[in-house]
This record gives sequence, structure tokens and C-alpha cells, in this order.
Amino acid sequence: MRSFKKIASGVNENRRGLEKLLNMVERGEVERVVIEYPDRLARFGFNYLKKFLSAFGVKLIIINGNNEEKEKTIELAEDLVAIVTSFAAKIYGKRGSKKK
Repeated sequence: MRSFKKIASGVNENRRGLEKLLNMVERGEVERVVIEYPDRLARFGFNYLKKFLSAFGVKLIIINGNNEEKEKTIELAEDLVAIVTSFAAKIYGKRGSKKK
């Protein structure tokens, strides 16, 4: 059994751990994926990943998934904060590398 303790933030696009996991799924090396919360796997496009895993017969287990549907306004606000955080990290990361 192989374990990825932290693949990275769900808003980060450059996630080597997630890429390795998806490659393992394609090769048929994975039976199930266990995650704590859906947004840790992917903040956006979670349903695409869920469908991908299902297409390869991989069972997705969510330990602390919120069974109750969030209010749409709260979910939208969280998504907007995640987007702003992602863009801010990219901007400040580029600024930091210019100083070196």
C-alpha cells in the first residue's frame, strides 16, 4: 500500500504527488483513494477527478466529507477566496524570485 500524506493544496496546479497518483491509477496500481476532505484533492474540478477515478474502477473514500449541502453563497465565497489566494501566491512568488 502506498500513501501520499499531503499531496499539496487543492488550488495548486503544480502537484507532483497528484500527478504520480493519477499515473498510478492509469497503470491499474490503485484500488482506492482515501481523502480527508474533497477540497484537499482538488478545490476546483473535483467531480472530474472523481469521474476519472471511477472510470478506472478506483473507489474514492471521503473521511470527513460534509454530507449536508453548503449554502451556495458560502461555497461561492470560499471559492473566491481560494482563487485570490492562488493568484496572490503566484504574484508574490514571482516578486521574490526577482530579488535573488
